[in-house]
Amino acid sequence: MDINGKKVLVTGAAGFIASHLVEELVEKGAEVTAFIRYNSKGDLGNLAKIKKEAFNKIKICRGDLKNIDFVKEIMKNQEIVFHLAAQISIPHSYNDPREFLETNVLGTFNILQAARELGTGKVIITSTSEVYGTAIYSPIDENHPLQAQSPYSASKIAAEKIAESFYKSFGVPVVIVRPFNTYGPRQSTRAVIPTIAYQALFSDKIRLGDLETKRDFNFVKDTVRGFIKVAEAENSIGEVINIGSGKTYSIREVVRMVGEILGKNTEELVEFDRTKIRPEKSEVRLLLCDNTKAKNLIGWAPQYSLEQGLREVLEYVKQNKTEHDIMGEWK
Repeated sequence: MDINGKKVLVTGAAGFIASHLVEELVEKGAEVTAFIRYNSKGDLGNLAKIKKEAFNKIKICRGDLKNIDFVKEIMKNQEIVFHLAAQISIPHSYNDPREFLETNVLGTFNILQAARELGTGKVIITSTSEVYGTAIYSPIDENHPLQAQSPYSASKIAAEKIAESFYKSFGVPVVIVRPFNTYGPRQSTRAVIPTIAYQALFSDKIRLGDLETKRDFNFVKDTVRGFIKVAEAENSIGEVINIGSGKTYSIREVVRMVGEILGKNTEELVEFDRTKIRPEKSEVRLLLCDNTKAKNLIGWAPQYSLEQGLREVLEYVKQNKTEHDIMGEWK
């Protein structure tokens, strides 16, 4: 199935990954409706940063995913739904787990119920590698046990299971995608790679928590290609699919690589920040993707190395320093 000409809904379109997805979908000829959460300021989030040519071709809808009537209205006549809207901050999930439950679980339920009633052609549910918790074995394939090590990951596991039940009980054409740690331009400095880049460029210190945790970092353009491959593949319905690079790096290694790119000793700038430490039993020590299924089932493989991706992030941060200053994300 070719995405060209298809009517497509992207939820959470103001977010980091979703804004890149919207841009790529327009480039490929899809007719895109971008759902964003209503706010009194009319803020477009990352949608305001996409190419003007793409922005002019999308339809923007504002509302609340927890309102089932609104969800049904925006999903009418949509052939494919990419459901990316979610509360995603792990630290914030410790402070307000109820908000994560309501947004991530009820919001997903409403998407699925609307798809069931409207006969939507395909629904791609966005999960996360965080559902695996600390690796019991590595690399992590889709059969790895699920471990709720934070309220955020618990909410995503619950959303996955509701999606699975709608596929098995009602035949709703669902695919669950589990992206590993995605990074790239436009990402908030609440995420580790942008905050390393920002501090390495503009601060005399790089304040971080645990430097030895290891993650499978996936450049956003690779992640977006994975979503589109999932949508186009006829054999993906009912499947759970990892999207990850198949390589893992510690935070310390990322700091070192940023330094090598910038030609400076970034490791000597690192300062321990206790506020960035997760509760002991909640910290995920290692994430390494087994992407064999994605390669075999949908023909996807990563194209960007970590170094290539970091160069793009550093260039973006250089050109958009005030973006993070204004957002008040860095102190």
